[in-house]
Amino acid sequence: DSGDSVSELREWRPVIYRKCTDTLWLLLFFLFWAGLMFMTGYAVMAGAAERLVLGYDSFGNICGRKNTPVKGAPLSGRDMTNKKYVFFLNSCSLEMQSLKISSVSLCVSSCPQEQLNSLEDLQSFARNNGSCLCIYNLNVSSYTLSPKAAELCPTLPVPPSKPFPLFNRCVPQNPECYAKYASVLISMVNEMDVFHRILSGILAGRDTVIGLSVLALAFSFMLVLAFRFIRTLLVHILMALVVFGLLFVSGVLWWLYYDYRNDPSTELETEKENVKFLLGYAIFSTIVTVVLLSLILVLRKRLQFTVQLFRIVGKIIGRIPFLLFQPLWTFLILIVFWVFWVAVLLSLGTAGTAQTASGGQVEYRALSGICYMAWYHFVGLIWTSEFILACQQMTIAGAVVTCYFNRNKNSPPPHPVLSSISVLFCYHLGTAVKGSLLITILRIPRIVLLYLYNILKQKESACAKCLFKCCFCCFWCQESCLRYFNQHAYTSTAINGTNFCTSAKDAVFILAKNSAKLTSISCFGDFILFLGKVFVVCFTVFGGLMAFNYHRELQAWVVPLLLVGFFAYLMSHSFLSVFEVTADAMFLCFAVDMETNDGSAEKPYFVDQELLTFVSQSNKLTERQKHRSPRPFQDNEDGTELQPM
Repeated sequence: DSGDSVSELREWRPVIYRKCTDTLWLLLFFLFWAGLMFMTGYAVMAGAAERLVLGYDSFGNICGRKNTPVKGAPLSGRDMTNKKYVFFLNSCSLEMQSLKISSVSLCVSSCPQEQLNSLEDLQSFARNNGSCLCIYNLNVSSYTLSPKAAELCPTLPVPPSKPFPLFNRCVPQNPECYAKYASVLISMVNEMDVFHRILSGILAGRDTVIGLSVLALAFSFMLVLAFRFIRTLLVHILMALVVFGLLFVSGVLWWLYYDYRNDPSTELETEKENVKFLLGYAIFSTIVTVVLLSLILVLRKRLQFTVQLFRIVGKIIGRIPFLLFQPLWTFLILIVFWVFWVAVLLSLGTAGTAQTASGGQVEYRALSGICYMAWYHFVGLIWTSEFILACQQMTIAGAVVTCYFNRNKNSPPPHPVLSSISVLFCYHLGTAVKGSLLITILRIPRIVLLYLYNILKQKESACAKCLFKCCFCCFWCQESCLRYFNQHAYTSTAINGTNFCTSAKDAVFILAKNSAKLTSISCFGDFILFLGKVFVVCFTVFGGLMAFNYHRELQAWVVPLLLVGFFAYLMSHSFLSVFEVTADAMFLCFAVDMETNDGSAEKPYFVDQELLTFVSQSNKLTERQKHRSPRPFQDNEDGTELQPM
């Protein structure tokens, strides 16, 4: 009995070890998110994102909403729901002092459309429009009677002004006043740090960013349906659209760069940043266009091979139709998380304490440690996004493994997607956490190097620039390789139920032995899927170029455009990864099947005959597979079945 107990303990030891390691990785992830939630609560309590969106007056009131009183500021805490615009009492002679405009500002319900020459005009404007242009504690009836009216009311004459929707400011229309107002505003925007300028650009174009994200979602869903019913003509159409999109977007970027560079009114730092970013985008787009066009030209003769590959993948997805809806749930979860992340970022950017100054005015002082919180928050964005995508990959891989290792191909297992999700949450969350953390660890040095490069770019030499770029390239290659092996490690985990490290070792072993047979097959399919992602990004970025180009003033709109391109790529990757993960999981299952079984009556293959014929024809290895000697993939006595947990 004691011997049986010892043998049972030895059998259960790997399972106990895997469960403990997965629990530790999950605990680490939960602790990280506990810190993220603590930081979120702090940012919400200390920040006020409405100040960036709506604007505020000199007394601590945010325009367009109800406010809470500030201690020591008697004019704070007012209801400004109907007063949405910021009006400066001395709009024709503004001055900058420590990144702040010296003139007193008020929240008003409407800007004066005509010039006001006297206190009687101010009083008449307030009674007719309900917009008081004097300080709040001065009654409208006292405009012409109070001896302090000259101090509490705007400098006369008040020039006509119009509301500027970007910052909700009343901008004077008088040419002289407008020139002074614009020069001060240019100085203020130029002296803001890049972090706040980017936040302002995102907030200014938030409607456009949301609309372009929805457009990318529509393009991605259309491509998923197209790949499900792919034909040779469809591949030709996709390639033609990709070529057209690449050429058109590259041409538009070069045209915009030429237009901005030769615009004599380019004075703002944000506009100069737009020119720099446009040049970088144009060069990058041109290089990508040349490379992809060359690859399309070289690989054009293998289109029929690609169609046959996607027909087999589509047959597997046809057995599991709910796989097509899996990216939709992933996308919705990512959208909810990204909205939460942006909201916390805005709160961090506006975190500050209200302090009273002379005359009952209120100033906001930035809190210390916000920069470190922003970095922690950024790590949370990368890790959590990668974790969500890893869960999607494991769900798809688990469903494909369940259907592949099923003897009766005409009767697939019931609810394979739900079964895969339940196995993921019960056993493999730690594997997803570890895989996503490795991607995050490799990506953080790239971001740090980019940050240092931007800080030191004015001082570094040509040798240092070359070193930085080599490091960028090295980390990017490592990240790409790790993503590839992570995906196969998830599939191996779904097959054997082992932990991440063991699964990665098994996946590397089987891929190394079968690289000659599987690499050429999967690479071309991945290339066609990559063209689909390029299609989504190209046409989404083109829509963004047309939309953002109409809002040049005071916006770092190229950075939101980069954000839109990044979101478009993530959406297309999330949707098209159904075919990518299905194909890779199918080929890994095929390799494991070939290594474990030999096609005899005792060890029959699980592989579908169509897939076996396809692989044999594509690699011309039919005779080698007939006479191969089987080598077991695992130390298993029967070796006839590999069932998922």
